[in-house]
Amino acid sequence: MRLSEIMGGLDLAFFPIIAMALFALIFAGVGARLIFARRRDLDTDRAGSLPLDDGRVVGDLTNGSNAR
Repeated sequence: MRLSEIMGGLDLAFFPIIAMALFALIFAGVGARLIFARRRDLDTDRAGSLPLDDGRVVGDLTNGSNAR
């Protein structure tokens, strides 16, 4: 029996259906998290400032001091 005969006899229509259902569930989960999550969470604020965080401490500019 050749591979083409084996593959031709299989009903492969359920694979795209499973993939679409998995995509829809993940898409709905991400959307629900974005809609129902608190907008200002501490983790979100910390993650948002990571690209700007180089470890240096800058002084308070309102009173004229500038620590380097």
